[in-house]
Amino acid sequence: MSDSRPIGVFDSGVGGLTVLREIRVQMPAEGLIYVADLEHFPYGPRSQEQVRGLALDIIAMLVGMDVKLVVIACNTATAAALHVARERFDIPVVGVIAPGAQAAAAAARGGRVAVLSTEGTRASGEYVHAIKEANPGILVYSAVAPALVEIVEDGDADTPRADAALQPVLERIFEWRADTLVLGCTHYPLLRPALRRLIGSRRLHVVDSAGTTAERVSRIVAVNRLGAAGTAATPAARTELLVTAAPARFRSSAARLFDEPLPEPRLVRPVPQVIRVATGS
Repeated sequence: MSDSRPIGVFDSGVGGLTVLREIRVQMPAEGLIYVADLEHFPYGPRSQEQVRGLALDIIAMLVGMDVKLVVIACNTATAAALHVARERFDIPVVGVIAPGAQAAAAAARGGRVAVLSTEGTRASGEYVHAIKEANPGILVYSAVAPALVEIVEDGDADTPRADAALQPVLERIFEWRADTLVLGCTHYPLLRPALRRLIGSRRLHVVDSAGTTAERVSRIVAVNRLGAAGTAATPAARTELLVTAAPARFRSSAARLFDEPLPEPRLVRPVPQVIRVATGS
């Protein structure tokens, strides 16, 4: 028995493509729909209530497109909306915080984990809770570098601009003596070349949630017998890209990330849901 329905993945911009790419590598038979909410980019500085509403609108749209599972490929949106989304929708909804936190807890031999995230993710406290849930003995340091998401979206992830934004926050992480660094935003794996330059010979293990999230999706699909049949010879043809604004900008950014042709992004407008979730719910 196979399930040919696609998997839905969304983020505020190109960052979630790092998760999409890992899902495609691990699950090449699966069809995928990716939504980039560029109309409301970036999510990081927005309130949790705002982000929650935007995320629920996109998930509702994807459910209306008959996806079999949704991945919130954004740490800020995961923190704001995951629990509510799981209550509201009848399909599996997977976030990126728990997989990354668990991988960090397993990697932290010295018991000191730094989390580099957006302000919205840090304010939620979700990474601290998730890491300490995995191992209560770990110490956690939360750091923010507000310019990084825009730097990645602008295509400057491997430039002196990225180095300049990263250097002061990494110096604070080094001074705190972290042994593990969690990239708590799906845009940040694209900064790995800059991170390698700045970390140099220091012993700092870097963890991101893209691969671990894809592994979790694969397990959920297998356990619930939701897998598509066969293997995909041309997976790009099975991927649909949707944007809420700026398709040309997204096309340019996506082309820098993928080494293969991708379909043209299509402009969509999610319909706001009538029921909104109040702050603090």
